[in-house]
Amino acid sequence: MRGGSARGDRVTRSDSAKCERCPHTDRPQGLRTRPRALPSARRVASAPVHPPRANRSYRNVARVLRPVLYAITRRDWRGAEHLPAGTGFIAAGNHMTNVDPLTFAHYLYDNGVAPKILAKSSLFTVPVLGWVLRTSGQIPVYRNTSKAGDSLRAAEQALAAGECVAVFPEGTLTRDPDLWPMVAKTGVARLALTSRVPVVPIAQWGAQDLLGRYKKLFKPIPPKKVTVVAGPPVDLSDLYDRPLDAATLREATARVMAAITALLADVRGATPPAAPYDMRRPGGATTDPA
Repeated sequence: MRGGSARGDRVTRSDSAKCERCPHTDRPQGLRTRPRALPSARRVASAPVHPPRANRSYRNVARVLRPVLYAITRRDWRGAEHLPAGTGFIAAGNHMTNVDPLTFAHYLYDNGVAPKILAKSSLFTVPVLGWVLRTSGQIPVYRNTSKAGDSLRAAEQALAAGECVAVFPEGTLTRDPDLWPMVAKTGVARLALTSRVPVVPIAQWGAQDLLGRYKKLFKPIPPKKVTVVAGPPVDLSDLYDRPLDAATLREATARVMAAITALLADVRGATPPAAPYDMRRPGGATTDPA
């Protein structure tokens, strides 16, 4: 498959980043095969190479899906300079619709990253989709079972190998009426604090125009503008030596979600709620009922 940004894309990067990533600014030339010695801003080699641990199935899936995504979206990719190189990292994003994992992965892949996405285990049993997930090395999440710890261990191993693990911390589609990020589960915090790798907040907006939340009608025509922006890694270093208790996990989770929400507010040009929607409380109330 030929990589790169389709005509009409807008990719916000510095001129130097464009030149180092690819001499042809509209066509990324490939993906890194192994981590570098030290973390730094990501730079993609000019010669075509494959993503870390991306097997043939992964590449074949990308060859099929990327042309489709190029055809049905107008991409506005921003913040690629914040994606670390030379180290594993967590990419944490907001979740509005069942199609946004594709646009999320597309952004990362276009910027030299082959993510391993944490996905609920039931998807791995769906015909065709399950085969794609299994053979491309994605990570199943087993909720409320004896295998729940397997997901964390698999993610830790991927990070230790220098790979990107993509996570939607909310664990499900946001219930916020206006699609703002809601109170998230603490899995991303646990993974970040045990692995001590960078956590890159990523906000996306526009995928919901392709497929609305809980909707079945897919609307690829006309092509929809999809904006994805990465921000600087969230600083959790002051929490590394604290006990890994509920308070620490909540604090780390709140920081990650606040960073995602701030990025999304900038993309949308809107003000988010003063406190995030909490689906554990009646009506999503952000404070305990009186």
